[in-house]
Amino acid sequence: MKECNREDYRAYGATSGATMAPARDVAPTQLIGRQPILDTSRDVYGYEMLFRSGQENVFSGDADDATRDVIDHCLLLMPTSGRESSFVNCTRNALISGIVTLLPPAGTVIEILEDIDPDTELIGVCRDLRKKGYRFALDDFAPEESKRRFLEIADFIKIDFLASNFATRQAIYAMATGKRAVFIAEKIETEEDLQVARAEGCELFQGYYFSKPVIISTREIPQNHAVHLRLLAELTRAPADISEIESLVLSDASLCYRLLRLVNSPLYALRSTVASIRSALMVGDDEFRKMVTVALAGLAGKRHSRAVVQMVLERAKFCELLAPLMNESAPRLYLLGMLSVIDVILEIPMAQIMDSLPVDREIRPALLGDKHTLSIALDLVHYHETGDLGVLASHQDEVGLTEQASSTIYIKAVQWANTVNHAVCA
Repeated sequence: MKECNREDYRAYGATSGATMAPARDVAPTQLIGRQPILDTSRDVYGYEMLFRSGQENVFSGDADDATRDVIDHCLLLMPTSGRESSFVNCTRNALISGIVTLLPPAGTVIEILEDIDPDTELIGVCRDLRKKGYRFALDDFAPEESKRRFLEIADFIKIDFLASNFATRQAIYAMATGKRAVFIAEKIETEEDLQVARAEGCELFQGYYFSKPVIISTREIPQNHAVHLRLLAELTRAPADISEIESLVLSDASLCYRLLRLVNSPLYALRSTVASIRSALMVGDDEFRKMVTVALAGLAGKRHSRAVVQMVLERAKFCELLAPLMNESAPRLYLLGMLSVIDVILEIPMAQIMDSLPVDREIRPALLGDKHTLSIALDLVHYHETGDLGVLASHQDEVGLTEQASSTIYIKAVQWANTVNHAVCA
């Protein structure tokens, strides 16, 4: 197997530079999606990098071009902490050529697609990559005898819970008996799905079950959540009543602590230490509002998962960066993205939250799932969370957004969210 370096990468048709952006005259630009993989404690174990090409919600185009694009984006989106893994789909040629060695071994899990066969050459290459520190996942694994050889190099086996029945899954578990592989349950959308997968022995889970609210009460709101609702109500008013905001923040010790830690973090690089909530206003009105919502989102990491906080921050920043293209206010769109997951954070139905917040008549329908101009922003960020190109195809002309611009905005949002998430959840 040939180990690939940056010169080899350029020989494949990519240019040098900070982003190593592909320089092919191929349209349309290929895009990236990202889905979290959680452990049994609902902590983020890693992310699968999803590739989609063209205006279809399926893979199309050259598969090796796809792998190169995913590698390019992974280098930009990989966390710097090294605590999380990136699961990257690879073609047979990408493995044989050694292009995957552009990715750091410690943080990379190579996903072997279900249409690849375990021939002798490929198994040999995979063994060499394992010696370098790479790990392997078998994507959408099926209990077929022809795939058995892959089990010797597998660190993870991914099982699609929507596409498989109980009997099929039992056959997979039996086939992998005695192997070291960890089972990853894919397409887990509900708490019930999660419990079934855990009972069957899966240790990692992929899907958006964690982003669906577990409603604790539709009639009675706990005191701390009521305070947070009142705080959000004040943050949505213009102008804001700073004295009231200060009072509400001070009534919640955990929130107060997170806010002060955030304002004193390198993110704001203030010259002197901020010791009071009122002093935090020196960052400016819009930034202060944003800071309070970020600190509030950080509390969700204690009740749910850091993945929820990451999603909130990514959505808020993506919408904020999208605002100029929609001729909208950046603070307003930031609030839209932040509030889109507020039902999960507060564990209260969105309709009930909307009845308690003085949000304007345009934000409200977007948050309730009704069709509205502002819904475009949430639809576009949803594409990057799921890899679903259908929403991109229907909206990009409305806002003049190219595929490349969408990818750029998303990458910036993820990088910002990674930094802030560490500050509020550390």
